[in-house]
Amino acid sequence: CLATLIIMLVGDTYTLINYVSFINYLCYGVTIIGLIVLRWKKPKIFRPIKVNLLIPITYLAFWAFLLIFSLYSEPVVCGVGLIIILTGVPVFFLGVYWRNKPKCVNRLIESMTCWGQKLCFVVYPQGGGAEEE
Repeated sequence: CLATLIIMLVGDTYTLINYVSFINYLCYGVTIIGLIVLRWKKPKIFRPIKVNLLIPITYLAFWAFLLIFSLYSEPVVCGVGLIIILTGVPVFFLGVYWRNKPKCVNRLIESMTCWGQKLCFVVYPQGGGAEEE
């Protein structure tokens, strides 16, 4: 989010759209690859929607073409897009992977979460928290 804000202040909107497009296509492709891997490794789990594997494989062929063409035509934009994605790695390690955090770090993360929820209008009602499934 911080990197995107800096890019918006420094660059133009067209470049920002290119960064986000590359990131979106990359994430879509990784999602489809995950779908195929799960269909192969865990064929018996419940799936509300099940499609023929030819559809995601065809999608991946077009996805690979678009990604390779993007990397060839605008390598700097794709590199910046990858850097934007990689800025989430420290957040993952601080928030998810690191289990035995000091209390001050937990308080900081909780206050940032609360602030972000209020900013985006996603605060849970006072009476209860998130519904558990």
